[in-house]
Amino acid sequence: MSKSVLRYLSHPQVQIDPAVEITQWSLNAVGQARIDALVAVAADRLSDTTAVFSSPERKARDAPTPISQALGLDQRIAPNSYENDRSSTGYLPPAEFEETADAFFAHPSDSIRGWERAIDAQTRILGSVKHALREAPEGDVLIVGHGAVGTLLFCAAKGYPITRAYDQGPGGGGSLLIFDRETLEINTEWQSLDTLFLL
Repeated sequence: MSKSVLRYLSHPQVQIDPAVEITQWSLNAVGQARIDALVAVAADRLSDTTAVFSSPERKARDAPTPISQALGLDQRIAPNSYENDRSSTGYLPPAEFEETADAFFAHPSDSIRGWERAIDAQTRILGSVKHALREAPEGDVLIVGHGAVGTLLFCAAKGYPITRAYDQGPGGGGSLLIFDRETLEINTEWQSLDTLFLL
């Protein structure tokens, strides 16, 4: 019998709107199309999944809703699994955002421009994931969350210092990490959610 896994999926592409609070952004047409494609194979590729969780943020809540429906499961919220808190700045233009995100990872013990510290976000996401796994029945678990805290989760699981070197990279999200459910051991880096079509 194969070991159960935790799949941590960052939400795919979102509709960026400076006039809307970041936590309320929705998926854009590309992101929704990628989720729709995953839904079409979910019953086959995710058949051993027994629980689906998401971050409280809208873009992460919207993504797994049709997946959980396809699997006949209730969708649950994983408390404290939201993205790193950057409400102090709100929306930033792309170049400015990337510069600030670089500093967030490079100086994890510091609050960059009022952002949540990376070390605090890492502790928070690790605790949230462990809590969700304790709540879930036996079997595979899917958590839909965010790229930055997903990278912090990866670094924690690997025992690596916090670094952006293991970020999901460009492309707007929709990336996957697969952990051993019992140990949180991970032997892969981020991969596109589209690989689920091939697994």
